Amino acid sequence: MKHFLTKILFITLTTIFLISCNAVKRVQENEYLLEKNQIFVDSVKTNDVKLENQLIQKRNTRPLGIPLRLHIYNLASVNRDSLYQDWLHRKPKREKRMIRFLSKKQVDRLGVGLSGINEWVKKTGEPPSILDENKTKRSEKRLEAYYWNNGWFNVETDYKITRKDNKRAFVDYYIKPNKPYFIDSLQTKIESPIADSIYRINTDKSAIVSTKQYKTLDIEAERDRLTSLYRNSGLFHFEKEFIKFDADTVNTDHKVNLNLIIKNRPVTFGDSTARIPYKVHKISEVNVFTDYSYKNRDKKPTDSTSYKGYNIYAYDKIKFTRKAIANSILITPGEVFKDQDRTITYNQINNLRTFKYPNISYDIDPNDPTGESLITNILLTPRKKYSTNVQFDVSTSNIQAFGIGFGGSLLIRNVFRGAEILEISARGSIGSSSDAVDGGERFFNISEVGADVKLSFPKIVFPFKTNKIIPKRMSPTTNLIFGINIQQNIGLDKQNASGIFNYRWNSSNIVTNQFDLINVQYVRNLNTNNYFNIYNTSFNQLNDIARQVLDPNSPFFVQPSTGIPDINDAVLQIPGGADDFITESLGAAPDNDLNAEQLQDIRNINERKVRLTEDNLIFGSSYTYTRNNKENLYDEDFSRFRAKLELAGNVLSTVSNLADLKKNSNDRFEIFGVEFSQYAKIELDYTKHWDLARKNIIAFRAFGGIAIPYGNANSIPFARSFFGGGPNDNRAWLAYDLGPGSSGGRNEFNEANLKLASNLEYRYNILGSLNGALFIDVGNIWNVLDNVEEEEAVFSRLDDIQEVAVGSGFGFRYDFEFFVVRLDIGFKTFNPASDRDQRWFKGYNFSEAVYNFGINYPF
Repeated sequence: MKHFLTKILFITLTTIFLISCNAVKRVQENEYLLEKNQIFVDSVKTNDVKLENQLIQKRNTRPLGIPLRLHIYNLASVNRDSLYQDWLHRKPKREKRMIRFLSKKQVDRLGVGLSGINEWVKKTGEPPSILDENKTKRSEKRLEAYYWNNGWFNVETDYKITRKDNKRAFVDYYIKPNKPYFIDSLQTKIESPIADSIYRINTDKSAIVSTKQYKTLDIEAERDRLTSLYRNSGLFHFEKEFIKFDADTVNTDHKVNLNLIIKNRPVTFGDSTARIPYKVHKISEVNVFTDYSYKNRDKKPTDSTSYKGYNIYAYDKIKFTRKAIANSILITPGEVFKDQDRTITYNQINNLRTFKYPNISYDIDPNDPTGESLITNILLTPRKKYSTNVQFDVSTSNIQAFGIGFGGSLLIRNVFRGAEILEISARGSIGSSSDAVDGGERFFNISEVGADVKLSFPKIVFPFKTNKIIPKRMSPTTNLIFGINIQQNIGLDKQNASGIFNYRWNSSNIVTNQFDLINVQYVRNLNTNNYFNIYNTSFNQLNDIARQVLDPNSPFFVQPSTGIPDINDAVLQIPGGADDFITESLGAAPDNDLNAEQLQDIRNINERKVRLTEDNLIFGSSYTYTRNNKENLYDEDFSRFRAKLELAGNVLSTVSNLADLKKNSNDRFEIFGVEFSQYAKIELDYTKHWDLARKNIIAFRAFGGIAIPYGNANSIPFARSFFGGGPNDNRAWLAYDLGPGSSGGRNEFNEANLKLASNLEYRYNILGSLNGALFIDVGNIWNVLDNVEEEEAVFSRLDDIQEVAVGSGFGFRYDFEFFVVRLDIGFKTFNPASDRDQRWFKGYNFSEAVYNFGINYPF
C-alpha cells in the first residue's frame, strides 16, 4: 500500500508540474499560441486525418495530451551566451577568480559548452506554434482544393479565429461541400493513328469510370497508365505532359464530361516547331560494354563477341561468358521498345552484385531511314573481384553474462566467368556463463565456432530449360550453401552441419518466391550426460518422485558424506541414478509404490529427455511465398504476407522402403544410425502498417504455424518447433517461458508444434529521435498430434483457444537512422497458467514486468 501511494503521489506531482509549465513563455506581445484546430463539415465536427493533413499550421505536438516538446523548448534561454557573459562580469572580480581557478581558455570554453547545451535543448524541443492568419487562409484554400479535387466543385469554406486573453488562440474551419459531381462521359481526340489504336485496345483498363464521383487522382492515374502503356508499346518519344484532359460541367446537372486530348509529337527544326505522328520503335542493336570506366570513354574496345543478337565489347579482355551477360539483359534485339525492359534490366544487373549501377541509353539508328530503329548502349563497370568484411560485437543475455563475437567473410565475384558469387564466411564467439556445467574456474567457459560457404548462380540451375516457367525477367538465382557449427554451451554441446540447394525468383516487384529443393540438417549432441544438470525443472520433478517411492539407501541416490541417510537429503545421481530410475520405472517391473500419475510424469520426463538429447537428421524441401508492397525503408503504409510449406523425411522414407531397410527397436528407420525426422509444417505470417501521419503509426501482425509429425517420427525436432515470448513475440514473457497451453512454462526451454500469435502496436513520436509505443500481444503455443499427452499442454478442442496469453505494455525507441534501439516493458494481462480467478491483471506492477531490449522494430 505504501508503494502504491508513493506511485500515485509521483504521478500527481509530475502531472501538476507539466500542467503548471508556462506554455506561452516564449509568445511575444500581440502574438497568440495556436491551441487547437477544429474542422466542421456541414456544421458537424470531424477528426478526419486526411482533412487535418491539409492544414498548413498545426498546434504543437502533444503526446498523451501534454505539449512536452514545447515545455522543453521553453527551458532554453533566448541568448545563453549573453547571459553567461552578463553573469561573468556582474561582479568585478568574478572573472578573475574563475580564470585563476580554471584558466582563461577553460572559462571561454565553459561559455561555449553552456551555449551548446542550450542549443541542444532548443533543437530537442519545439518552438511555440504562433498563430499566423496568412497560414490560416492558406489552410482554408487547401481544404477547398481537397474537396474540389474530390468532385465537390461548388464547395464553400470559411474560418473563424478566437483569441483568448491568456495569449492562446483557437481556429475553426467550416466546410460546406454541397452536391458532388460524377463522371458522365469520356470523349477522345488522339491525332496519332498508332496512339489512338493502342488506346482503344486497352480502354477496359481505364482508371476513369462512368457514374463514379470525380477525383483528380483518377485523372492522374489515367495519365500515368497511358504514359506507361505508350512507352511500353514502342512509342519511344512519348511523354506524360503530352496528355491533356478538359472537363465540361456547364449545365450538366452535376455531371462531368471529359475530353482526352493527345496531339502529335512536337519536333523543333531550327526556329520552328512541327508536329509529327508517333512511331513504334524497335531495338535494332544492343551493345554491351563489360568494363566501362570514365577513362575509357574515348577509347575503342579491343575485344568483342556476339550472342543471340547482343554485341559484347571490352576495352581489355571479356571476362564474362556471353550467356551470363545476355541473361541479365531484358532489352532484346528485334523487339519493340519497352520502358519496363530497361527498368528490369537495371534491377537484374544490380542483383548480380558484380557491376556498379549501369548506364543504359538509346539512340536513333542512323542506318534506318525510317527512324524507327533504336540502338541500345549498356555501359557496365565491374566491381572489385574480391571484397572482405570483418565483424566484432560484445553482448550479454540471461544465459551469457558476457560474450565476445567475431567473424569475417570473403566474397569472390565472377568465379566461373558466369557472374557467379562465392561467399566464404567464418564466425566465432566466446562467453562467460554461471550456468555452464563443465566450465570449471575459467572465465570464458562457453564458445561457438562456425563456417559457411555459399555459391550463387544468376540463373536457374536445372537439367531442363525453365525459361518459360521462370523467365529471366524474374531475376532467378540458384544458391548452394554449406555450413558447419560447433557449440560448447551451457551443457549439451552440439555439432550442426547443413546443406541447402534452393532457387529464388521475383514474380513481380512485390512478390518473391523461394524453393528449397534440398535442405539437409544434421544435429549431433556431444554431451548428453549433462541433460539433468541443465534442465533442473525436469530433474527436480523426477527427484521428488524418487524420494516418495525409493529407500534412502537406494544406490540411485547420492547421500551427504556424513550422518544417517535421510530421504529428504537424498539426490539422484547424474546421470546414472536418474537414468537408471527412469529405466526401471518404465520397464517391466516398476516400483510397486509408483502410482499411475507418477508413471505418466516419468514417461513425460523421459520423452522430453529423449527428444532433446537425440541426434537429428532433417532432409526436407520447402516453398516460401512472400508478398511485400513496402516501397522503401521509410514507407510506413504497407502490408507483408509470408506463407511457407515444408515437408521433411518423405524422400528418405521412400528410399528406406524401396531398399527394404530394417526398422530399429522403436519401429523406425535409421540413416547412418540416426532416426530421420518426418513431418509437414506450414507457417502463415501477415503484417500491416497504417501511417496516421506525423509519425503516428499502427502496426499489426498475425502468425499461425503448425508442424505435424508422421511416419518415421512422433515429434518435431527442437530446431523446427515453435516457442513463445521474447522481444519479438509476446513481450510479457521471456523467450521460451510461455506455454505450452496452460502448463505454465515449467521447463527451461518450452516449445511445441502449434503456435498462434497476434500483435497490435501504436507508435508515436515523443520528441526528436525518441519514439514511444503502446502494445498488446496475444498468443500461445500448444502440442497437437504428437507424443505429448499432458492435457494442459495439448490443443485438443476448440475451447483451448481460451488459453491464449495476453500481454500489454509500453516501450521507448531511439532512432539512430541506421538502426533503432528498443526497450519494451510488458505486463501479464491474462496468464492462462494461473488459477481461473487469478488470470486477469495480476501481473501489473513493475517488479513482475518483463523488460525487453532489442534492435529495430519487432515487426
